Amino acid sequence: MARQSMSQRKTMGRVMHEYKHGELESGRGGRAGKVKSPRQAIAIALKEAGASKYESEGENKRNLTRSKRKERSGRTAQQEKEGKGRVGARGKRESSRAMGGKNAKSRTRRTPRQRAAARRNVTKARRAIR
Repeated sequence: MARQSMSQRKTMGRVMHEYKHGELESGRGGRAGKVKSPRQAIAIALKEAGASKYESEGENKRNLTRSKRKERSGRTAQQEKEGKGRVGARGKRESSRAMGGKNAKSRTRRTPRQRAAARRNVTKARRAIR
């Protein structure tokens, strides 16, 4: 197997963490139940990391992109169970049930798109004042 990139290794680590903590599920939407076999967990990890030797380069790239999108939006089993908005959480408080629900102490960070929209609104307001 070829050497894996850092992002592939992180995804592999996250999936194996989910397996060790009993959070890894197989099948579409986890309908096939929890993964109990270490070999199946490794196969799922390789597929999510886009490092499978049984798939084409394009399929591997697509799988890694899908996994990274899932991690960024906080939809992995680890993030949902542990209440983290990002992998590693980076010291941010999320407004999830695990972190206190609607009454979380501080707000989450804005996305670049939200920041740009806020900047445009400020510019429009300044122009209106002139």
